[in-house]
Amino acid sequence: MIYLFGLLAMNHWPIWAQSKPFWLPAPESTTAPVMDRVFYLILAICSFFFLVIVGLMVLFVIRYRRRPGVEPGRTATHHNTLEIVWTVIPLLIVGLIFYKGFAAYMDMQTAPPGCYEIRVSARQWAWQFIYPNGHVDENLHVPVDEPVRLIMTSEDVIHGIAIPAFRVKMDLVPGMYTSTWFRAVRPGTYDLYCTEFCGDDHSDMLALVVVHGPGDFEKWLKDAANFLKTLPPAEAGEMLYRRRGCSQCHSTDGTAGTGPSFLGIYGKTHSMAGGESVVVDDNYIRESILEPQKKIRAGYQPVMATYQGIVSDDDITALIEFIKKLNQDNPTP
Repeated sequence: MIYLFGLLAMNHWPIWAQSKPFWLPAPESTTAPVMDRVFYLILAICSFFFLVIVGLMVLFVIRYRRRPGVEPGRTATHHNTLEIVWTVIPLLIVGLIFYKGFAAYMDMQTAPPGCYEIRVSARQWAWQFIYPNGHVDENLHVPVDEPVRLIMTSEDVIHGIAIPAFRVKMDLVPGMYTSTWFRAVRPGTYDLYCTEFCGDDHSDMLALVVVHGPGDFEKWLKDAANFLKTLPPAEAGEMLYRRRGCSQCHSTDGTAGTGPSFLGIYGKTHSMAGGESVVVDDNYIRESILEPQKKIRAGYQPVMATYQGIVSDDDITALIEFIKKLNQDNPTP
């Protein structure tokens, strides 16, 4: 136990715990080992005192149980030495935990100079990662072995971004910016999710972190930013459907979700909450994207946020073509 505390105090950790943690994902960022040391420090302290206290409880229950012919003895009302010991030792332990935790937190919050900055916008129930060249993606793509700073905000309620493999977690608060940073140590694909309960589809607010190898990130970003020019409109619209979070609320298989399904709606007449009927055409789709509260489909709640200033005319055209293609691929009698 003393050996374990010594390793933690010196910021060292045994080889067996560095390579593949028993209950945590493998550490895939430079900040992960720091956070792991704090976790294992607290775990070791709690485990040690749990065993000591429970062990003594069992021992005392057996040793000092009530027995026939044995009268209970008198005990001291207080013991100065014991009281000093059980006050000083917890104080030192709490001080060590605070120091290690605060140092790890400051390391996670203090980004090094020259970070690659990516803006993050969260809304019910999707992520948007905005790159310096204006490209927006539903997944987070980053270069390997380069510090990346996330500057984040929420468009509706509090969300929490978490990347377990990087030991990164930070809340996104409406009306303000928060930030965090990390440096991924090897290429790969990792999970990202929301840790704050943010509504009905909170559990579906998932994304991936794709760490690109040396030189691959720049090529990916260039190709991804030009997809409207390189892909047919319907395919570009399908990509926007995923990247802009439409898939979180609108299915393409006829299943009703938070919003109506896109399958088979184009050209059809639907009833609105106000009692009128509307034909789903290009103008209605455009209006629903830019002013979603203006005409609410009957049976659905007005929960969609506006995409005014977020999507361009070319984006809207591509989305319309995608919805049209769903009708062509799945004709209804």
